[in-house]
Order: sequence, then C-alpha cells, then structure tokens
Amino acid sequence: MDFCPNCGMRLISIPKKKRNKVVLQLACPKCHYKEKIEHTPPVIPKVVERAPQDPIVVIGKREQKLQTLPTVRILCPRCKKKHFHVWMVQIRRLEESSTQFFRCTRCNYTFREPS
Repeated sequence: MDFCPNCGMRLISIPKKKRNKVVLQLACPKCHYKEKIEHTPPVIPKVVERAPQDPIVVIGKREQKLQTLPTVRILCPRCKKKHFHVWMVQIRRLEESSTQFFRCTRCNYTFREPS
C-alpha cells in the first residue's frame, strides 16, 4: 500500500494500455499525483478452505409443541390464567441489567418486567 507524497492519500492502481500491454499506474484521487509501477508484485495463489454448510434442521410438529421455557405463576390481565413462560434478554448495554419477558401460556399475551 503506497501513499501520495503530496497529500498523504492512499494511491489507487489504474490500468493503462500501451502497445497491447496493460501497465499499472498509481494515482492519487485527491491531487491527481501519478506514479508508474516499475515491477508488478508476483501473484501468489491462496487456497481458501470453505467449511461445508450447516445442514438444514427440520423440526417436526411434536417437537414444536415442546415448551422448554420455565414457567411462573402470575395472573394474566387478559385471560386470568396464572401460568406464564419467562425468559431474559440483554437489550441495552452490558452495564445495565437484562430485561425479563413474560408470555401467557393460554392467550400468548406478552409483556416485560417493569423497570
């Protein structure tokens, strides 16, 4: 990576055609300083290893009905049932406490813990 001696901007390479050959030239996008490249750096092939894609997981109807969240006993303001699923999410910065969410098991009414 080269920089312009006049203004300090990074020089970009511009290909120029001369006598059926492509010659690279470095140019400054700000002050239009130009510099020829005497030698081109050798191109070293790099092998990129790709990890296989993760398999697609199909969740069946029976597994979808499984409830893995813990439940607490709070009175629902809509359906008056007393079972809620509860989970916590870090919404703001790490210095602040996480937010606790509740969802009714019957009517899916969701609210968060008042802060």
